[in-house]
Amino acid sequence: MTISVGDTLPAATFKEKTADGPVEVTTESLFKGKKVVLFAVPGAFTPTCTLNHLPGYLENRDALLEHGVDEIAVVAVNDWFVMGAWAEKSGGMGKIHFLSDWDAGFTKSIGLDIDLAAAGLGVRSKRYSMLVEDGVVTSFNLEENPGQATVSGAAAMLEQL
Repeated sequence: MTISVGDTLPAATFKEKTADGPVEVTTESLFKGKKVVLFAVPGAFTPTCTLNHLPGYLENRDALLEHGVDEIAVVAVNDWFVMGAWAEKSGGMGKIHFLSDWDAGFTKSIGLDIDLAAAGLGVRSKRYSMLVEDGVVTSFNLEENPGQATVSGAAAMLEQL
């Protein structure tokens, strides 16, 4: 079953690269008592993710925060080394959370996994964005075409705030 507006996010643990190495980030620590924009990409360093989806959130970070958002996070089914390298290469380190869902546990638990083995990627996440308030999904935007980042992009999220 796919997560939808009104649902509470399931408990999960991600890994995130820091200057001191990887840290565990739980859904409770990230979402409890906060308004968080979470967006997901099929893969770090992939074209649409790197050239369109992520840059929109980095460019609109301040505007999102000005609209009451406490945190912004991107999640992908990549290991924390890859997510950390993407954070550094994109200039996003320390600006948004780059969360590794290394085993697709979170992605599968919310029903947003997709098998991209035919493209050489394996199990990945569908492209989406959501606004989560105190752990509850208040807005959810799923891309129909994984090669686009329009309904799940930062501009669309800003319109919903």
